[in-house]
Amino acid sequence: MPSFSRIFSEHARYVWRALLALGVAEADAQDASQQVFLVLHRKLAQFDGSCTLRTFIYGMCLRVASDYRRRRQRAREHAVETLPERAVPASQLTDVATRQALERLEGVLERLPQVQREVFVLFELEELTMAETAQAIGCPLFTAYSRLRSAHRALALELGEAWIASESNPEGDT
Repeated sequence: MPSFSRIFSEHARYVWRALLALGVAEADAQDASQQVFLVLHRKLAQFDGSCTLRTFIYGMCLRVASDYRRRRQRAREHAVETLPERAVPASQLTDVATRQALERLEGVLERLPQVQREVFVLFELEELTMAETAQAIGCPLFTAYSRLRSAHRALALELGEAWIASESNPEGDT
């Protein structure tokens, strides 16, 4: 078993990306990431190797993200009459377009049912195999495939794009 500091250095970016993809606001990602590693530090001795360490960590990300989303839903928003204008330097137009596309994708992912979002994030964004994805979320393999197909269809409808993989087998198996 690698040391905790090595685990942290190897998985910190993964945890950050997973939390963002699971609906944790960017402003809360640092706190949520720290929470994941606090839980991991406490539970590392319980890791029995029945799954990959990455899958073990993802389970913690799921629970922490769920807690943060619940807290965000309960938070009160204060309405303002006019929104402040966001200043964007002209030299960053490409960055702005990329950020807007990512925000649009995040919005669509937020509207997906949680089970579909989890499968999509693990398989498409984190590039786990479908077997690892199914194990991480605790469902049968074919259920994970079905959830991924449903997520692809929903994304295609929302984004108006053709998702080639939505009708094909994601891992190329027959």
